[in-house]
Formats: sequence, C-alpha cells, structure tokens
Amino acid sequence: MRRIIVRRISAMLFVMLAITILVFALSRLSGDPRYLYMSAYTRVTSESWEAQGKAMGLDKPMAVQYLVWLKNAVQGDFGESVHYRRNSLLMIVESLPATLQLSGVSFVFAILLGLPLGMLSAVKRMTVWDYFGRSFALLGQATPPFWIAIVLVLVFSVQLDWLPTSRRGDWTHYVLPVATLAWLPAAGLLRLTRSSMLEVLDSEYIKLAKAKGVGSSKIIWKHALRNALIAPLTFAATLLAGFLTGTVVIETVFAWPGLGRLAVQAALNTDFPLITGLALVFAVVFLLCSMAADILYALIDPRIRFQ
Repeated sequence: MRRIIVRRISAMLFVMLAITILVFALSRLSGDPRYLYMSAYTRVTSESWEAQGKAMGLDKPMAVQYLVWLKNAVQGDFGESVHYRRNSLLMIVESLPATLQLSGVSFVFAILLGLPLGMLSAVKRMTVWDYFGRSFALLGQATPPFWIAIVLVLVFSVQLDWLPTSRRGDWTHYVLPVATLAWLPAAGLLRLTRSSMLEVLDSEYIKLAKAKGVGSSKIIWKHALRNALIAPLTFAATLLAGFLTGTVVIETVFAWPGLGRLAVQAALNTDFPLITGLALVFAVVFLLCSMAADILYALIDPRIRFQ
C-alpha cells in the first residue's frame, strides 16, 4: 500500500510540473506582459519600458524566468492582479469558501440522489422505478447545465417567484444552483451504480446465495452492495474535483461569488496573474482528488494492493 501511495505522489508531482510549464508558456505566448501592466500609462518611454522589463525579470533567459516564476508560485505568490491591483492569492482565498460551500452541498446531494436511485433501478429492473431512474439519468446527461439553470430561474424565480435568482445568501439561494450543479453528476453516478449492481447481481456467488435460501435483503445489502460500490465510490472522489473546478458556468449564471465566477472575470479582463493562479489551484485540487480516488480504490479492492 505504501508503494502505491509513493507512486501516485510521484506521478502527481510530475504532472504538476508539466502543468506549470504549460501555464507559464501560455502566459508568455499571449504577448509581452509589460503591455498589461503599462496599458494605463498615457505615454510609455523606452526607458520606462526597459525599467519595467527589468523589474519583472524579462531581461533574463526564458528558463530563468520560469524558475523564478515557479519559485514564487510554490510560495503562493502568483503576482498582483492587473485589473484589481490586489494580490492574486488573496483574491483566490477570499472566493474559495463560496465555491467550497456550493460544491460541498452539491456533492452530498448528488451522492444521496445518485446512489439510492442506482440501487433501486438495478434491484427493480424492468419496472417503473427502473424506467424512472434511466430517464432521470438520460435527461441529466443529455441536457446542458446552463440550459437547466436558465429554465429553473425562469420557472421558479420569474414565473412562480418562489426562489431568488442569484447571489449568495440563506438556504433558498442554494436550491437552484445545487439542483443545476448536481443533476449531471447524479445522473452519471446513477448509471454507474446501476451497471455495477446489475453485474454483481448476475454473478455466480449471488446465484449460489439465492440457491442456499439467503434472504433478498441480506443478498442486496451485505453481498451485492459492498462489491458494487467499489466503482461508484472511486468515481465520487473525482466528482468532488469536478464540482470544485467545474462551477464556472453555474457561478456565472447565478452570480455566485466563487472561484468559477472569478475565473470568468479574470479571462474577460485578460488578468494573467489571476488566471495562472486559478489554473494552478484548479490543477492541484483535481490531482489531489484523483490521487485520493486511486488510494481509495486500492483500500476497497484488495486485488489492487496485491498487484
């Protein structure tokens, strides 16, 4: 088990290094950074241009610039936001709690909705419950989240006037964003749980347990569910990363003051220090959740540990 963890951490560090190279290269390919910082000046002289380049370390070779940038990024210094004139890391930290709250509630809702419906759809195969679960999954995976958000706002906020349209506030402000954000992951988790349960229920040892007279409830909860949950639980770990990094559309539609909306504003303002900081934070979150999913899979399935 220790060897698996060491191998996953080594691979994560290698991927993270490749991501930093890619982010730094894209920030330089977009043009000279001095254009962003000196755009507010009415008149730029050659002396001020060269002084700004020297202050930013642009007079050094590209490899040295990358190492300096990487050293600052590791220390949490992504630079000052071009548009807001504030520390980029401080802005990310201020927006992080809103994203964590929205993602956490949506993650729990998706788990509580996807797992039971997947189990029910598999156990009640070819019944009305199965058709309902499959229809729910099909509709959730086929409908774009931004369209669902717009329809929910139109129905429940504009026409019925039951729920607020945007902003962060009490529990009523969570209903529409959580429903929109959790539907697609819940549909995917439902389909994965259903297929895993059907595969286990059709296995030989389940048939043997039925032949021995074991009760249906004991077969489902003790034998089938424990083996069928391996894939859904590991998939749930990657779902959490998707919630934290994929809230851009939802936070924009509902004006939620989180990392996703901050990323959109940074892209619209061509704020590269803020964009690079957000890209690295999203990459670290996704890699950590992926590593947790691999370790969780090894803990649940002994065959992975032995191999």
